[in-house]
Amino acid sequence: MTVPAEGFPAAASRELRNRQLRRNLGQATSTIRAKRANVVAEVPDWEQLRAAGSAIKADVMANLDSYLLQFEQALTAAGATVHWARDGAEACAIVAQVARAHGVSEVVKVKSLTTDEIALNESLGREGIHALETDFAELILQLDGDWSSHILVPAIHRNRTEIRNLFRRTIAPEIDSDDPAVLAEAARRYLRERFLSAEVGVSGANFGVAETGTLCVVESEGNGRMCTTLPPVLVSILGIEKLVPSFTDLEVFLQLLPRSSTGERMNPYTSLWTGVSDGDGPQELHVVLLDNGRTRVLRDEVGRQALHCIRCSACLNVCPVYSRTGGHAYGSVYPGPIGAILTPQLIGIENAPTLPFASSLCGACYDACPVKIDIPRVLLHLREQAVEAVDKPAERLAMGAAAWVFRRSDRMRLVQRLMRVLQRPLVRDGRIRRLPRPLSAWTRTRDLRPVAESSFVERNGSGAARR
Repeated sequence: MTVPAEGFPAAASRELRNRQLRRNLGQATSTIRAKRANVVAEVPDWEQLRAAGSAIKADVMANLDSYLLQFEQALTAAGATVHWARDGAEACAIVAQVARAHGVSEVVKVKSLTTDEIALNESLGREGIHALETDFAELILQLDGDWSSHILVPAIHRNRTEIRNLFRRTIAPEIDSDDPAVLAEAARRYLRERFLSAEVGVSGANFGVAETGTLCVVESEGNGRMCTTLPPVLVSILGIEKLVPSFTDLEVFLQLLPRSSTGERMNPYTSLWTGVSDGDGPQELHVVLLDNGRTRVLRDEVGRQALHCIRCSACLNVCPVYSRTGGHAYGSVYPGPIGAILTPQLIGIENAPTLPFASSLCGACYDACPVKIDIPRVLLHLREQAVEAVDKPAERLAMGAAAWVFRRSDRMRLVQRLMRVLQRPLVRDGRIRRLPRPLSAWTRTRDLRPVAESSFVERNGSGAARR
């Protein structure tokens, strides 16, 4: 995963000026929230399901080494080849090696955040191999050189007129309608030929079942089913945290995930495959188990909650910060509240120190999370780490000076009298709206009340001090 090119405050400031983005986000997230609320209300034991999902994830994190070995043994017994990748570079090299071994210059690919995390498409491109995105939204972004802004709906920042114009420039010059059905049909026609001729498919996985070596992908369009069944060779990449112990545990998540993500009772397509079978589906299966910083996250007893995430995006859809800035402001393939706690841990808090502050700490994300990740608690935990990781000499000097002043009341009174004089040119209508540098950052996003003409002690005289 790459380090964000700029901090969240600067990126958010730019995105906030995009009115069309806010309209698109507002409409889409409100629709998803309403659908989710309806289907969740139908489940009488929803809170018990959330608790079960949380407990299963906690168990997996505590015993991940054992479950990974069990998963590898089951996969190998079922005819799959298992690869271990310490980082994104190793994972990309494995996929490229498989593609080259079969002499292909193009692979068909299922929407996968894990492959986005390791920049698989770009890496394969440098090897002369084109990774064709087959998810409708991911195809839109690929055609326009854009990138995802939402975990579930990657092109949430684009409207249908923009998509029609894009298709007209690229895959469907004759298209003249922005009707969603017409746009979807244009994408199907473009992709169908490539599905039928593909020699290698690439997928992620929503879950891996440790006891059987089964992989699971849930999706809504059918492109995932095409990618995982038609090509004779399949490469599946999953983060090591994606495991569940058994099929019984998988049942819990197959209830939690669709309701929390798309607002559906179940996903239209739930694909499960275990190894290879003669004459049925891919005859060669490679499974890449990706670390890429996850074992480092595991060492943090508070921060490891981020690895419980099942990528439903419920936290994004309720977040007041995300709904105004969109996903690009986070500078990561993992946007929103979950991105604010996952990205800094995967790449190091020193490389993304502003992301844990991209939150109002309202707690809506915790209430919405189907596996009860306490995102506000992790945000506060990471904010503490961010302060320690980033050396700010000016801030340290200011805090030291303040401590020196506060130690003695005579110093405090002297500074108060001095500030009353110095602030006069800056006060407008009872507020200080702009401080000079280096203090201007404080008033860039807030007003400051001036120092009062008399302190509380001064107003109440020496009697207040005696009491």
